Parts: sequence; structure tokens; C-alpha cells
Amino acid sequence: MSVSSVSSTSSSSTTSSTSKAAQEATLDYNSFLKLLLEQMKNQDPTKPVDETQMLSQLAQFSAVGQSIQTNTKLDTLISSTNTQAAVNLIGQTITSLTDGTTGTVKSIEVTSSGSSAVLTSGSKIDLSTGIKVGS
Repeated sequence: MSVSSVSSTSSSSTTSSTSKAAQEATLDYNSFLKLLLEQMKNQDPTKPVDETQMLSQLAQFSAVGQSIQTNTKLDTLISSTNTQAAVNLIGQTITSLTDGTTGTVKSIEVTSSGSSAVLTSGSKIDLSTGIKVGS
């Protein structure tokens, strides 16, 4: 069985929104660290800031940063799994559930708007709208 090429133009919009959230959280985390250092530089030595409260806040910011990184990695994993599932359709006969188009999958196109199966006839089926695999 020959396998046609798979073209990928960009990642999903979910990944880009998670990346934006990660960037915003990183800015907030970095700002927090700058404020913490400034506060420590300028505190009154006779009345120091409560260290346990400061460490608690630092731990909370760290946990948020780790959660965002985990979400980003999960989004990447889900995207990769979906792409692999689409690639497994190459050579299979599929039918679109929306308009009834049927054909053998020649290749898969992955774009920011989703995955499409390109049939041997040249027509495309959007995989996100639902398909039936097999005759």
C-alpha cells in the first residue's frame, strides 16, 4: 500500500490560544518576580514582610505556570493524535455524513481550520463534520 504525502500548514486554533495564555501568564509571573525582588530590596529591616505569605504566592504562580505548560503539551498531543487518525484513513473508502460524497482517500490536508481528506476523484471531505469509513 502506498502512502501519499501529508501536508500541514499550521497548528490548531486551540493550541494558539493556549500559547497566548501561556505568554500572558509568563508576563504576569515575571512581573510578580520583579515586584518580589523590589519589595525585598526596599523592605524595612525592622519590619520584614511575612516570608510564608510570599512563598505561598510564589508557589501559586509556579503552579499556574506549570498548568499552562501542561495544557499546551496536551493540546499538542491531541493535535498529533488527530492527525495520525486522519493519516490512517489514507487508502480507505469514506463517506461524508453531510452531503454523501464517497471516495477513496488519496491524502490528508491539515490546516488551521481543521483536517480534510482529499479523495482520488479530487474532491475534499471535511473530517470535522463527520464521516463513515468503509463501503
